[in-house]
Amino acid sequence: MNASASVVHGASFGVAQLLAQLLERLERSTVPVGAEQYRSVVRHLRDELAELPQGQALSALLDACPAAAELYENLNYQHAGLCRSPLNLALDAELAARKAIGQARAGVSDRR
Repeated sequence: MNASASVVHGASFGVAQLLAQLLERLERSTVPVGAEQYRSVVRHLRDELAELPQGQALSALLDACPAAAELYENLNYQHAGLCRSPLNLALDAELAARKAIGQARAGVSDRR
């Protein structure tokens, strides 16, 4: 049973790797990509990433494919926040969000 689980994870990793590489090509494409094609790749990659175990292989895949890493981070945001983003980028994003929220609140209260 353990051997078959390894084979499934190996096969899933291979599929995830191919989809991650395809997503990278779509992200960098200079030719317009159809929205449905893009969504399909993202949907399939999402499903594959959900099945992969945590570990060095997944980490290496995400390090090699920034678009897949961003997808992974967004899928797991509720559990780990911006776990793969450099801390300074995450902090800058949070500070910008707080500033925008503060400005929006001030604008709303000024209009009343």
